Amino acid sequence: MLSDMKLLLAAGLMLSMSVTSCVTRQKFDDLNAKKSALEVENAECSEKLAAAVADRERLSELAGDLNKKCQKLIDDTTQTGDSYRRLKSNFRDVSQSYEKLMENHDKFKSMTSAEKDKLSQDLARREKELYEAEKKNRELTESLKERENRVKELEKVLEDKDEAVNELKNKVSKALLSFKEKDLSVNVKNGKVYVSLSEQLLFKSGSTSIDSKGQEALKTLAEVLKDQDDVNVMVEGHTDDVPVGKSSGAIKDNWDLSVLRATEISRILINAGVSPRKIVPSGRGEFSPVAEGKTKEARQQNRRTEIILTPRLDELFQILENN
Repeated sequence: MLSDMKLLLAAGLMLSMSVTSCVTRQKFDDLNAKKSALEVENAECSEKLAAAVADRERLSELAGDLNKKCQKLIDDTTQTGDSYRRLKSNFRDVSQSYEKLMENHDKFKSMTSAEKDKLSQDLARREKELYEAEKKNRELTESLKERENRVKELEKVLEDKDEAVNELKNKVSKALLSFKEKDLSVNVKNGKVYVSLSEQLLFKSGSTSIDSKGQEALKTLAEVLKDQDDVNVMVEGHTDDVPVGKSSGAIKDNWDLSVLRATEISRILINAGVSPRKIVPSGRGEFSPVAEGKTKEARQQNRRTEIILTPRLDELFQILENN
């Protein structure tokens, strides 16, 4: 009995395993079939996606082209609208002018012969006035052009003069570089080069004789000036406000002293090669001080000789005379 039961259980178990095995295989086949179907469907979807992306890109390009065309149409419409408004305004002006013309024509037709003659005379007079005005305008325009050209010429001459003045100042400064700064200075003022030499470099107190160091400075300066054909030289003597002593002999006052010193300096420059036609000696006495006051330092600054170098402005004066 027990053996039969065991056999029955074993048979049931084998039957159950057989059924389970059959059911799992069936599911596997079904899943495999679904998988294949999904793969096919996925491939179709990928193809559709790729086609959709391509369509989207093509549509984007098409949309861009359409936007450009649309903007161009907007711009063209705006320009056309502007042109239309201008044309409409011009048409309105022409219409008004035509109406006035017709009105004047009607008035002219109703005029008497005397009125027509008077109108013709007025028109002739106005035409003559217009012709004269146009002629004068042309003359003024030509005159203005000539003046502009002369202004440019003047500006060029002044630029050349300033350049020449600066170049001369540099040459003089370089030539006199070995002398002490307290004894002389070289500056540009009002378009001229001022070489200022102290009394102590040139003269002893109350004297008109130039010492050796002063003569050396003047001869060095003459080497620069003798080749400057277009430069005029003015030698100005200056003194302080202390009266000349009685022991000065023939020198009456500071005027005399300043003139004699300027003349002596001019003579040395001429002997060193500077043309006498370019030199003008001048005595200023005590009346053109550079330092105010009665101190020793102020008076020492005022006792000086200034050699003023001025470029000739013949070309400038010629332009002004022709203006």
